[in-house]
Amino acid sequence: MKGDRVEIVVDAGDTTRTYEVVASRAGRRVETAVRRGVVEVSEVTRNGTPVRTARFMATRVLALVEQPVPREEASEGPLREDPKA
Repeated sequence: MKGDRVEIVVDAGDTTRTYEVVASRAGRRVETAVRRGVVEVSEVTRNGTPVRTARFMATRVLALVEQPVPREEASEGPLREDPKA
């Protein structure tokens, strides 16, 4: 969903570097995967096509923080007063 973010903190030798992958448009989401020692973070469209991908060696990743946008409950309508009260 637009606004979803993933922060990746990577060991860069003598310092650390922080990278962010953000779902920049409506309908896009951010997915993470760990495969064969590689951490892959992708911004993906509704039908699953990757728009941008960041890859890091898993041994260098210090932190992976997923920060989803708070979802609003669509099923709940406006609050109503109880007629019996």
